[in-house]
Amino acid sequence: MSPRMKNLLSLGAGALLAASFAPLDAWPLAVLCPAVLIALWDGAAPREAAWRGFWFNIGTFSAGTYWLYISIHGFGEAPIWIAFLLMGGLIGIMAAYGGLLGYAVSRFLPPAGALRWMVAIPAAWTIIEWLRGWLLSGFAWLSLGYSQTGTVLGRAFAPLLGVYGLTALLLVAAGALVTLVRGSFRERSVAVLALAVPWLAALPLARIAWTHPVGAPVSVAIVQGDIPQDQKWLDSNRDTTLRLYRDLTMQVLGTPIIVWPEAAPPDLANNLTDYLLSLYRATRAHGSALVLGIVRAEGRSDGDDEYFNSVLSLGSRIGWYDKRHLVPFAEFFPVPGFVRTWLRLMSLPYSDFTRGGRHQAPLEAGGLALATTICYEDAYSSYELGELGAADALVNVTNDAWFGHSSARYQHFQIARMRAMETGRFLLRAANDGISGVIGPHGKVVALAPQYRPVALKAAIRAYRGLPPFARYGNWLIICLAGTTLVLTAAGRQLLRLPGRARGAPAAATRVHLGKLRSHT
Repeated sequence: MSPRMKNLLSLGAGALLAASFAPLDAWPLAVLCPAVLIALWDGAAPREAAWRGFWFNIGTFSAGTYWLYISIHGFGEAPIWIAFLLMGGLIGIMAAYGGLLGYAVSRFLPPAGALRWMVAIPAAWTIIEWLRGWLLSGFAWLSLGYSQTGTVLGRAFAPLLGVYGLTALLLVAAGALVTLVRGSFRERSVAVLALAVPWLAALPLARIAWTHPVGAPVSVAIVQGDIPQDQKWLDSNRDTTLRLYRDLTMQVLGTPIIVWPEAAPPDLANNLTDYLLSLYRATRAHGSALVLGIVRAEGRSDGDDEYFNSVLSLGSRIGWYDKRHLVPFAEFFPVPGFVRTWLRLMSLPYSDFTRGGRHQAPLEAGGLALATTICYEDAYSSYELGELGAADALVNVTNDAWFGHSSARYQHFQIARMRAMETGRFLLRAANDGISGVIGPHGKVVALAPQYRPVALKAAIRAYRGLPPFARYGNWLIICLAGTTLVLTAAGRQLLRLPGRARGAPAAATRVHLGKLRSHT
């Protein structure tokens, strides 16, 4: 194939990879599509390999995050050109990670063989995926490991190695497929083992209980208001929304823990003192604790206000959690002052929320300690680990109505399932219009609310204690392992003086020249 055709194939394989995630859940594509790219990297010069990695990620993030347009233009009311500019910027940054990976694969890794396909490339890919999850604020969406939330491989290895460990296992399998096609007989034997062993090991590993239940089951209720995003903040709908959430809550009074979604009341907490006090008295009188997402303001000494996207717990103790990881260009604007002035003149969002403290204690509600995240904070796998030792369960409040009836909500719910699997704890998830539900310690969906309907969902959870290996070591275990592997393979190439293949010379051509040399000898 011509270089252009190989780039098109990379683009197509990357786009197809998006189908491995929710809602399609075609998880084998998380092995097959990377295998195509690994094969296309063979024999490519650094520049060519970079372009193939770039186009692969263009395909994945264009197909997998198209819903950004709905949020930015549809509900954010930004002009179409701004929507495409922001989308293109994000997708371009994600594609640059693929380009960097492709360049490094061609420039520094062994030129061919099982060591390249099954060891070096999986290690490098895992590190790049981890980097894009936190560098420059990070975007951890569509990490390969999330495709395994419904498989025994995910249940077995998520508590051990986390989502990036699952990514590494999938990439080893992808490299094994390439080895089966292009490797020697001995290498193919190793590839068969690499494909089979993780799945065989997963069967007993999935039965290990890394955490244990404590105490009796606790009833919970999740209130889903289903307020259309384009009507949520209209002054004319304020009282109607407040009344709806109050009425749904009255239906489940007596439930020890009641959870509302992100920013459920359409006003600052500072303006809702009487409303919140009335709710607090009603819930406390019936033995309930209310955990609700709400926006609040705090005055500063210079006269300006700071705004926080928060969760308020109204139980035996009143507690606050403030969102720590803010969304760029939605909750804060990393732009110069003149751009902020232009946004204000264009009637576009321009104000910043204030970031919450890095370490915040779990919220207390219904006798449980809840490690809390807001919106896409749960996409960062190590965020809650510092508080996990004191937490009995997890809670995530969100508002995925920003993305319409798209795949975003399903991808986000899949991410929440991974967090429950990694930590071995129940997770309560309250969303404005879905997906709201209760997820068990092994990622199983215990209860699910119907989407796009006002409802109060009831279920039961238990407190879990103990820390799985991932909760103890976080991502550092798999990243250090991948980094050490890369250093050893790169150093081994230099020590053994493995020659870098001539630019663009395919492996087949090298074998032909060696064959001619042997025949002459």
